[in-house]
Amino acid sequence: MPSPIPKRPPSNRPTSIIKKCQDQNRPAYIAGPMVRYSKLPFRELCRFYNVDIVYTPMILAREFVRNDIARYSDFTTNDKDQPVIVQVGVSNVEDFMKFIEMIHPYVDGIGINCGCPIRDQIREGIGAALMSKPRLVSDLIATAKAKYGDSICIDTKIRIHNDINETIEYVKLIEEAGTDIITIHGRTKTTRSSVPVNLDAIKTIRRHIKTVPVIANGDCFTLDDCNSIAEYTGVDGVMSARGVLANPALFTGLNKTPWGAVEMFMHLTTSYGLPYKLSQYHVVQFMENMDIPRRIIKEINECKSMIDMIDLLDKYFYVKRKLEKGYATATEPQWKVKLSNEAT
Repeated sequence: MPSPIPKRPPSNRPTSIIKKCQDQNRPAYIAGPMVRYSKLPFRELCRFYNVDIVYTPMILAREFVRNDIARYSDFTTNDKDQPVIVQVGVSNVEDFMKFIEMIHPYVDGIGINCGCPIRDQIREGIGAALMSKPRLVSDLIATAKAKYGDSICIDTKIRIHNDINETIEYVKLIEEAGTDIITIHGRTKTTRSSVPVNLDAIKTIRRHIKTVPVIANGDCFTLDDCNSIAEYTGVDGVMSARGVLANPALFTGLNKTPWGAVEMFMHLTTSYGLPYKLSQYHVVQFMENMDIPRRIIKEINECKSMIDMIDLLDKYFYVKRKLEKGYATATEPQWKVKLSNEAT
């Protein structure tokens, strides 16, 4: 007989974590779901830097429940991967219930994606397409809660409508259906990310949500941003995606990526495994946020394999490994050979 799956501790429940943060008189710090990038090594890195709750990338329920290859490639975890919320793209109750049955023992929350603005996803009836289907979203939530009750924690992540009153009615409906958390991205599905997030809309919507915690999403790039967003809108947590992608330590108050994040990420990605191109992208994102010459970043971008990238990093920097003294503690790059900070 296979060993039973250990139950997730109640302290990992996202609503319990948010309550603990409230008791500490601060918003919950949350790393949002990012297509391809919120994989296991990056999730663990974020937790090291004060992130309270971390999301997986969006998983397509239809593929996950039908295809074991999709299951193995889309979701990997271990006993350190907690608390974690799995985000799902779903367009019908049947797939949602099958998805929950398969995945809920391995996660602490399930996030319904009603906000992804990618056109292909909208055409499939998932992501931001659900912003025009409040009854379907309500049915997803109510059906899942009727079967699983408080043994699952559901987050419903939405965007805003052009008419704020439509969004207010939307959140009232999903709150009544039983969602445990509501996350609000303060842009419409057609608003570009270069346009500032609409904090006034989040603030207004938050006042109409009576019983569940609310998370704000959008334009959080520093700890000061996080605190300002929470204070202005009255939300219970703040989610960052692009911000933590560039600087996973932003919730510690550091305004640029510490060198220790590179060392820890290299350990995690080589230990757990990640497609090389994703690992390379993360390292480049971190270094873009440091005082590192463009020439070196260009060289890293031109590396063809993990071995090449490791060799190049070791050429220019002291990159400590896990058992070495001072591993993952340095703030500034640890140079062996420092080049001038030139554009070439």
